[in-house]
Amino acid sequence: MSTRTRTGSAPAVPDLSGRDLALDLVRVACVVTVVIVHLLMVAVAVEPDGTIGISRALEQQPWFDTGTWFGHIIPLFFIVGGFATITGWRSTVRRGGGTSDFLRSRVFRLALPTIPVLLFLAAGLWLAGALGVDPAIIEAVAAGVGSPLWFLAAYLLCQAVAPFLATCHDRHPFLTCAALLAGVILVDVVRYSTGLLGIGLVNLVFVWPLLQQFGFFLADGRLRSVPRLVLVAVVLVSYGALVPITTWLPYSTSMLGNLNPPTLPLVVLGVGQLALLALVHPLLTAIMRTRAARAVVFLIGSRLMTVYLWHLPLIIAVAGLQLALGIPFAEPLSAAWWWTRPVVLLVVAVLLAGVGTLLGRVEHPRKLRLDPERKPAHVAVWIALASAFIMPFAEISHPLTAAMAAAGAAGSIIAVVLLNPTRRPVERVSSGSDQAVDQRP
Repeated sequence: MSTRTRTGSAPAVPDLSGRDLALDLVRVACVVTVVIVHLLMVAVAVEPDGTIGISRALEQQPWFDTGTWFGHIIPLFFIVGGFATITGWRSTVRRGGGTSDFLRSRVFRLALPTIPVLLFLAAGLWLAGALGVDPAIIEAVAAGVGSPLWFLAAYLLCQAVAPFLATCHDRHPFLTCAALLAGVILVDVVRYSTGLLGIGLVNLVFVWPLLQQFGFFLADGRLRSVPRLVLVAVVLVSYGALVPITTWLPYSTSMLGNLNPPTLPLVVLGVGQLALLALVHPLLTAIMRTRAARAVVFLIGSRLMTVYLWHLPLIIAVAGLQLALGIPFAEPLSAAWWWTRPVVLLVVAVLLAGVGTLLGRVEHPRKLRLDPERKPAHVAVWIALASAFIMPFAEISHPLTAAMAAAGAAGSIIAVVLLNPTRRPVERVSSGSDQAVDQRP
């Protein structure tokens, strides 16, 4: 994550004084967990008649729903993202910038890396259809590789409201959280009382920004003074509350079932994860004092967006290669299947490293910077955000197709163009606050 000096002759040492390295570790751990969970969720089998089946066999296990209470780390990711978001916003304000400056940088850094993967998905799905692949298989593959895209819509939305909510947080932090929580509950009540699933999508405006708001408290250091016994109690109460909430109220017992549209249980889970993070923060800080931990975290952390966007396409590609080579598939959830998971994970990790090497300049374009002297109009920034947002938002309720992927790539391209990047050499060493801004998945 280092940059070069003005002469370009030697790498500069990154300034870590403004970073919370423990949260860097958490951020990387969250994305790695997502990769491992998705690897375990994808089960491919070839029936005796040659039929290829793609299933989510893990979900059929009796312990799966309860397991998601501990393995579903998306709320935690938005909490940690909130720390980076308000840090980036405050850095923008200190430099004399405003909402447009903040959104310009954030949208650009989210939109640019999505272009290659969306073009890849569009081409792959179109080619599969042209080759006559069974539409059921194409649909199953598309549902798998497209499932992470919802995050882009949710995260872009969080960035869009961040300047306003950061200002509200500075003035009335607890009242702001209470208002967002009231919105979450109101949307859920309307959704479940009317039976209209689409109304639940309104909670994108309340659930994820509320979890992001929890990260604002982290940035303020407010949790450092909370007694550890209180934090332990919050963890126990939060996880305990999930039992009656998912038993007596019309919520899914699986946190994945509460994901899209997002619902109240994710907020409750987020409270527990926030308290748990505050409890283990000193330990994580101690771990990050070691060179080995920093090396691993910075290596993976510099390619988090690539890992997140590309891991499922590569998992499916590995399965396709195995099928093409005639390598037999183990029975899903059998002992042989479990033993092969580390091997598949290693192969996917190697492929991700290769993709990260090829696309590193897209995720961290050192020679492609937004020219501060050529700022786009305020309306252009919002159009760019909308262009990058529309397709990932549509994917939440509609299965991915080649046309959707192509439209998403076009939207991201439009966003990048509207944000007016220019090619110019990096002339300064990134500050700690700037690096904190650059913490997407």
